[in-house]
Order: sequence, then structure tokens, then C-alpha cells
Amino acid sequence: MEPVQTLRIAIQKSGRLTEKTITLLENIGIKFDGYKNRLLVKALNFDVELLLIRDDDIPEYVQDGICDLGVVGANVTLETQADVTVLKDLDFGHCRLSIASPVSRSISSAKELGGKRIATSYPVLTKKYFEKLGLEVKTIKISGAVEITPRLDVADAICDLVSTGSTLKTNGLRELETILHSQSQLIRTNKELPEHKTELINKFLVRIEGQLLAENSRYIMMNAPKESLARITEIIPALNSPTVLPLADPSMIAIHTVIPITKFWEVMEELKAAGATGIVMLPIQNMIN
Repeated sequence: MEPVQTLRIAIQKSGRLTEKTITLLENIGIKFDGYKNRLLVKALNFDVELLLIRDDDIPEYVQDGICDLGVVGANVTLETQADVTVLKDLDFGHCRLSIASPVSRSISSAKELGGKRIATSYPVLTKKYFEKLGLEVKTIKISGAVEITPRLDVADAICDLVSTGSTLKTNGLRELETILHSQSQLIRTNKELPEHKTELINKFLVRIEGQLLAENSRYIMMNAPKESLARITEIIPALNSPTVLPLADPSMIAIHTVIPITKFWEVMEELKAAGATGIVMLPIQNMIN
């Protein structure tokens, strides 16, 4: 069989990561003419195609070289113990894998669950966690609705993915411990790839890194007295040296720069105290560092 020449990426067919993965690809300029109800989708303007499959199968498909890349939650990759390389955290699909037990039972710590029954869709990660605690538990693999198992007396506690915690509360469960913080990742096969695919992956990574940098950064502009430049430069956690422009008033300057969005609100008051006025913050579509 001839090897596939197009770069093939495995993504979740349907679920919490699907739409965000497609949005990320479109934001880096890769367009698709629809993808729903399709297994294989070729990009219109980039030598890449998507294979839409169950998220549990993505690490194995990448490991075996059926797909060159995959977008999947770290929890899935770690649970399957696939032989792949993580290229990039993608900063969406955040969740945590946690141990929880019924509020009605006087259990306040996972250390109290030795010898108990733990229902989970992640038996490998669950077993490893309790082994680190030096405890033996009985893991019961459940493919769905894990949170209801204590009410049915199928299990004494659960190990499941948690986003907001509302599902746990609805089912009378208390979160005891978080054993893993997870997010979506770009993974790569460890199989040898032809040179043109390696080049495509490098181009793909440059685009993704630029998009993630842009999403987490903001372009800011401000006016300030000339004598405040040194102080403002110290305050700004800029990615690069700021751009300084003259204004009609010779005693004033305009300062333009890019900063991490999380830092803007921390330094805004300091900038005002240093003499900055007319501070404007703008989103960035994309950027290459």
C-alpha cells in the first residue's frame, strides 16, 4: 500500500473538543468545506486532511502511524499509554480528573478509600494514583454515567473528569482529590515521516504557536510624558521592546507594545500612576514571534 502523502490529523468526531479544534484550524488559515457526518475531510488550502474518530482511538491511530498528528486531551493520551510525542498544549478543553465520594458518607480524603470500589472510565490512571498512595482498590471500568454508580451501590467512590463540579453536586458527590489537570494537546507519531511531512508539521506548528500567542496577548497603546518612558518600560511585561512615537505635543510620546493579557489588569493602575493616559487595549488576530 502506498503511504499517504497528505498530512493526516486525527481529531474527535463529536464532543467537547471538536468545535474548538476546527475553530483553531480555521484561525490559522486552514479551511474545510464542512466536516460533520464525514470520516475524512481534506483541507481546501493546505496539504492536510482530518480523520474524525472517537477520542479514545486517537492516541493509538497516531502511535501506529495511521495519522501523523492528533488533537486529544492529555487524559486520554496518558490513559492509553500511547507511544507518541506531545508537541504542544493547545490551551482549550481544560478539565481535571478527580476522586469523588458521596456527601452522605464520612469520607474526607482519598487516603480513606483503601479496599473500596472505585468506578471510573480511567482505570489505568486511577490505579496508578492509588498505587502511589500505597493503597489497593477495586477499579470498576464504566464507559459512561460514572457519577451515578455510588447511588446504585455499584461503587463506593468515583474517579471522573470534572469541569465545573456541578454534575458532582447534582449527584450528591464531594470532590476529594484532583489526580490530573488536563487540556487538549497536539501529539505526533514516533514513526519515521518523510521530509515533506516533517516540513508541513513545522509550518503547522509555527501557525499554531502564533495563534496561541495572539490569543493570550493584547496590543496596548498609551500616551505618556517623555520623562515617564523609563518607568513605564519597567512596568510593562512586554514580549518585545515597546514602540515609541512622537506626538504633536513635544513633551508627550505614544507607547505601543504587546503584553500578556493576564498581566494587563495587574499593571494598569501602575501605568496610570506613572503618567500614562488614553490606554487602549486591542485583540490580536495572529502573530509570529
